[in-house]
Amino acid sequence: MSTLATLGAGVVFGLALAAPPGPMNAVIAEESVLRGRLAGFRAGLGAATADAIFFVLAYVGVVAVVESFPLLQGAMVAVGGVLMLYFAVGAARGARASFRPTSGEEPIAAEGKGFRKALVLALTNPYQVLFWLTIGVGLLQPGELDVLARLPVVGADLAGTLVVATGSPALIGGFFLGVLTWIVSFPTGLVAAERRIETFAPLVAVGSAVVLAGFGVYFLYDAATTLAALGA
Repeated sequence: MSTLATLGAGVVFGLALAAPPGPMNAVIAEESVLRGRLAGFRAGLGAATADAIFFVLAYVGVVAVVESFPLLQGAMVAVGGVLMLYFAVGAARGARASFRPTSGEEPIAAEGKGFRKALVLALTNPYQVLFWLTIGVGLLQPGELDVLARLPVVGADLAGTLVVATGSPALIGGFFLGVLTWIVSFPTGLVAAERRIETFAPLVAVGSAVVLAGFGVYFLYDAATTLAALGA
């Protein structure tokens, strides 16, 4: 494929990774509606920074070490679960604080720590680690990648539609461009919606708390079963 087509495929793949609902988007949504578009972008930048760190570690082969130590994987999942529950409490408090009149670019809640919050969550997110252990490593190695086959729900129907060469700088650059596109457009859309619907901010904050709590409980359960299996 041409460089432009490969770049475009990387963008599609980056968007496919960044857009689905999950703990990272819950943090971005919470920061956006409670503290403004820039705060949401900073939170997204934290998650993207984690991807950049994992990219470097995958490139030098360090990420593969995690796969060799199940105990380390279990500990990471447990830490991620605890952090998600902790941030879920913060999101719930933010929802309560958001029930007051506001307009325009005025933030509803005090300045948060979205960048650090998203960065720490992403670094301890087993799904993100798993991505770079498998698909991420595949992006770096010369070969082929069926981009649309990785999409949820419709991936099986679109398999073979868009196959690109991996190991290309254009594909990696496009991937991070897709992630950047999402962390800019997602907070912008949320802030625009919040201006039109008075109850949107608290609803998003409550939803973020539920998502974070759900993932936190699931990760703790996953960590407990993993560590129990190792101790058996």
